[in-house]
Amino acid sequence: MSLARDYRRCAELIAQADGLLVTAGAGMGVDSGLPDYRGPQGFWRAYPALGRARIAFERIANPAAFESDPGLAWGFYGHRLNLYRATVPHDGFHILRRIGERLAEGCFVFTSNVDGHFARAGFDGNRIAECHGSIHHLQCLDGCSGEIWPADDFHPQIDEENCRLVSDFPRCPHCGGIARPNILMFGDWGWLGARSEAQHRRLQNWLHKVERLLVIETGAGTNIPTVRLTSESAGGWLIRINPDEPGLGSAEGVSLPCGGLEALRSIEAAWQEISGE
Repeated sequence: MSLARDYRRCAELIAQADGLLVTAGAGMGVDSGLPDYRGPQGFWRAYPALGRARIAFERIANPAAFESDPGLAWGFYGHRLNLYRATVPHDGFHILRRIGERLAEGCFVFTSNVDGHFARAGFDGNRIAECHGSIHHLQCLDGCSGEIWPADDFHPQIDEENCRLVSDFPRCPHCGGIARPNILMFGDWGWLGARSEAQHRRLQNWLHKVERLLVIETGAGTNIPTVRLTSESAGGWLIRINPDEPGLGSAEGVSLPCGGLEALRSIEAAWQEISGE
């Protein structure tokens, strides 16, 4: 089947749906200009200081890094926080929001991304489920309480050459100890998941109301398959957008071997054509 016919089929699936579940992995941010951490070489290109020290993503994205060298760990996460704050979400986010706004039950987002870009793009914050947490929220490194609080007042200054925090650490308001991002890391037994669990409950309640679900997935790979498995098990038709791993797995729908923004623009154009807009 040609891509043109695939896009028209996507438009037909939108037309019959009453609710849109947007699912997204790390590839969603590539069109916004965010770095691709695929493989150690890609990660070390983005963070050459960690490359020189041969520190892999799994070692720095780990609570043990905050225990052993919090200045380096916050150099990495502080740089990411600044980067996500400065980066403008690409137009694909707005296309998905426009599609969802036209459906009777609206849309809900399920994402493994911690960048907060769906909220920045105007999605309802009460309809976003972040299964790995958010870099825009903090928790106590020592776990002195179950509190999770916004990182709005934390403005890290980073020595990018050495990937180190040079400003003050964020502090727990209860014990005064160092705070960490409220993100599920590798080997992480201290993550406070209450915020994400509440989001997941809202998602399940919304899914129970939707009768004709459509799932549009962008940028989710098989290395950490949480997003893909959620897409396939949600129970609706699936549009999977992935240039490298577009197979539909156990779901029925449309497989698009394309980049996210390219595919979403073409889907919206086909949808506008069949709807007469």
